[in-house]
Order: sequence, then C-alpha cells, then structure tokens
Amino acid sequence: MIKNLIYLFLFLVISSCSKPEPRKPIVRKTGSFLDESVKRNITINKLEEDILKKVMQKDSLHAYLNSEKGFWYFYQVKDSLDHLIPKKGDLAIFNYEVKNLNNEIVFSKEEIGKIQYYVGKQEMISGLHDGIQLMKEGEIVTFLFPSYKAYGYSGNEKVNPNEPLIFTIELLKINKNK
Repeated sequence: MIKNLIYLFLFLVISSCSKPEPRKPIVRKTGSFLDESVKRNITINKLEEDILKKVMQKDSLHAYLNSEKGFWYFYQVKDSLDHLIPKKGDLAIFNYEVKNLNNEIVFSKEEIGKIQYYVGKQEMISGLHDGIQLMKEGEIVTFLFPSYKAYGYSGNEKVNPNEPLIFTIELLKINKNK
C-alpha cells in the first residue's frame, strides 16, 4: 500500500513537471452575428423609410427634398439670396424642436434652448450635423430623420429605440471661422 502511494506521488510529481501547454483560442463565428445584424438593420431602415414616405404623402402642403445623407426635408422659411452656409469650424447658433411622427412634441425649443455648435468639431446627432450644413442664416427647415440619423437603436429617456423623428431647426446665426 505504501509502495503504491509512493508510485502515485512520483507519478504526480513527474507529470506536473511537464511543460505547460499554451491555451488555444476559441474559434467563434463572428461573421454570422455581423451578418444577422446587417440584415436586421436593412429591414429596420426599409420599414422606417416606408413610414416616412407615408408621412410625406399625407402632407400635401410641403414639397420634400431628398438628401444624399438619407433624410428628407422642406423649407418653412427659405433665403434664396444668401449663399452663406456653415462650413467645418464655423459657429452655428440655432434652436430646434423634436416631434414624433404623431406630431407630438418630444423636446421643445424652450426645453433645449439655443445651441452653439462648432460645425464638424463637436459631437452632434448626425441628422442635426448634416441638416445644419444645408441651411443659411435665418432659415427654418423641417427634417424627417430615420432613427439612424437621430437617436438610433438606443433611443433616450423620451425617444423609443429605432424611432424616426421630425426636427424643425431655425438657424439663427453663422459666425465664420477666421
């Protein structure tokens, strides 16, 4: 019996002294997750686009323009004489309000206040960033933003995830970067 214990002890000592084997990475198929995510986003974007097109069809009072950046807009007040639009580094001073597609105010101008935004130099909702760069001082423009141009898949305390929104922006002043 003692002899067996000695052999067992020697075996354990000898086997524990072998070189450690490196851990091998676990292979995961991340491509399938990404593929599913892309498919889901394409479906969501298509649904939102269809909803926004229905909103535009119901609104016979306004002629909507299609942006290359993936949203639609119309001018409430347009300045056809001025050619000055904000460029990167310019200070744009504006206010805006946000409505849902039922035309209910989500964020009012008073709640938000005046915004001072250095174009392209500060964090900003991509829809606001892109929309401001289409505007001239004194203009008021209403934008229909799909969720990916607004609060995205996460939403916030007042906006549901993947919720398209209506932003009305008034560009009060442009201070050119010198």
